[in-house]
Amino acid sequence: MSTRHDAIVIGAGFGGMYALKKLRDEHGLDVRLFDKAGGVGGTWYWNRYPGALSDTESFVYCYSCDENLLKEWDFGTRYLAQPQVLSYLEHVADRWSLRPDIQLDTGVIAAHFHENDNRWHVETDAGELHTAKYLITAVGLLSATNVPDLEGIDTFQGVHAHTGRWPADLELAGKRVGVIGNGSTGVQVITAIAPEVDHLTAFQRSAQFTVPVGNGPVAREYVAGVKENYQAIWEQVRGSSVAFGFEESTTAYESVSPNEARATFERAWQTGGGFRFMFETFADIATNEIANKAAQDFIKGKIAEIVEDPETARKLMPRDLYAKRPLCDGGYYATFNRDNVHLVDLKENPIAAVTPLGVRTVDGVEHELDVLIFATGFDAVDGNYKRFDLRGRNGVTMSDNWKNGPSSYLGMAVANFPNMFMVLGPNGPFTNLPPSIETQVQWSTDLIDHMEQTGLAVVEPSIEAEHDWTATCREIADATLFPKAQSWIFGANIPGKENTVYFYLGGLGAYRAALAECKDAGYQGFRFS
Repeated sequence: MSTRHDAIVIGAGFGGMYALKKLRDEHGLDVRLFDKAGGVGGTWYWNRYPGALSDTESFVYCYSCDENLLKEWDFGTRYLAQPQVLSYLEHVADRWSLRPDIQLDTGVIAAHFHENDNRWHVETDAGELHTAKYLITAVGLLSATNVPDLEGIDTFQGVHAHTGRWPADLELAGKRVGVIGNGSTGVQVITAIAPEVDHLTAFQRSAQFTVPVGNGPVAREYVAGVKENYQAIWEQVRGSSVAFGFEESTTAYESVSPNEARATFERAWQTGGGFRFMFETFADIATNEIANKAAQDFIKGKIAEIVEDPETARKLMPRDLYAKRPLCDGGYYATFNRDNVHLVDLKENPIAAVTPLGVRTVDGVEHELDVLIFATGFDAVDGNYKRFDLRGRNGVTMSDNWKNGPSSYLGMAVANFPNMFMVLGPNGPFTNLPPSIETQVQWSTDLIDHMEQTGLAVVEPSIEAEHDWTATCREIADATLFPKAQSWIFGANIPGKENTVYFYLGGLGAYRAALAECKDAGYQGFRFS
């Protein structure tokens, strides 16, 4: 016996909660939302590691759809730490009265589209069966944890944990701690825990470019000014490229003198913010190797100034282009001046094995540890779609469908997976996420409403439309420097994963224009029945 719904949503983060609100309150559908977590918040429920911080400024890391919420919700710092974001999302769940329709501690283990009744049949890990006409997958862009397969990990006598599943009772004070990984999460956790642990060994997989975050208190007058100007702020965000609440530069690097360029970089360094440094300084850092090299050299010069030990500074010098997710930090490079912090460059000295006492590198040194932290990121974008039994027409699994790399139409729909809409699916926009989430949820729920108003049973994109969108995303990506760096943005962090295009890099404004064009043309690229 199964329970019938109009729509089922998977995931209780920014995307899933907004989809629930839209479908239930504005379109009058019966909706059930499932999440395996014990609370709402999505990635902000799970990522409770020390130092967890949004790298988007507070005033635009939120929903824009609720004007009263914008005016009422307060923020006191330039950036939001994990507890603040989680508190905000918990408040939203209560404010929008979402909890009666959210079923927590419930994982979806299977979702199959049945062509005999044109419905999704969903099974939970509690043994429940549910069906729905529509399936909305808000399973998270960065939520399928990636733990490297290290020899001997099961023999380790200490505690090991992934930052994306942080244990509530993990004590670090006075412990010997190792951290593997130094992307955005690794930079944050290394900087945060160094002052409290007895000794910290940072196992660096790739040296990173990172700039100061510039976090700190904001004046009440600043907050009041933001609230008064939210209409203009969101209009700018929706028409921008990265949607971070600042005007992207239109100045080419080579159009100014070297002294002026350095002054521009210095102002950005002092202001803080990774995306500001890459996109507010010059228009072509992500596309022009000369401009990119100038940004590289500036940050490398800062590393040399900050890090006291020349050998440690050498190891911290990035070897790649400045063409990954632009990181920011609260004192990362200076952390390596501490007596209790040691850097191991895994490019020069890889891990041989995990031992009962710690980690042994190929030089024969055993780094004794009480705690081993994996800040090794995620099987991004498509990872969660391959971790449960998701099947479309003719029983085809998503794993098989995406065996040569994931694809979609407009980042939201997949051929042969009818009536399924993804939030932040493959080849969606690479931006500050809440504005992109709102864009996708608003557009896909409008399409669902069109279905309901016209009595249509099934919608899905054509294979041709999906291929054309993928080609568009590839063409845009190839016009940038991003594909030339080894990055999770293209799947390079997972051994054996197809290194392909995973994002639409044309910007939020252009993405919204593409969605409008599709809709105005009668949802061009979709097939209805």
